[in-house]
Amino acid sequence: MDDIRHKLPATPTRFIDCLRVHIRENGLAYRTEQTYVHWIKRFIHFHNRRHPKEMGAAEIEAFLNYIGVQRHCSVSTQRIALNALAYLY
Repeated sequence: MDDIRHKLPATPTRFIDCLRVHIRENGLAYRTEQTYVHWIKRFIHFHNRRHPKEMGAAEIEAFLNYIGVQRHCSVSTQRIALNALAYLY
């Protein structure tokens, strides 16, 4: 079931649903969609569920430092997280 895309409403209102629609409209692979949504959700939850519109470079830097220093993520994992956040913004 992990390879079946989520069904989206005709007019999405939730932030993550709008993000998924945008990813699909740009023709990105489903695995890319899964990965980007995962890292964007982690970013949002790291900042106590603040909306990405309220955050900027300082919050991105804090999150990337956290996953690198505290969570000991590899450089390639940090790069994937950065790519997801770059796509978001």
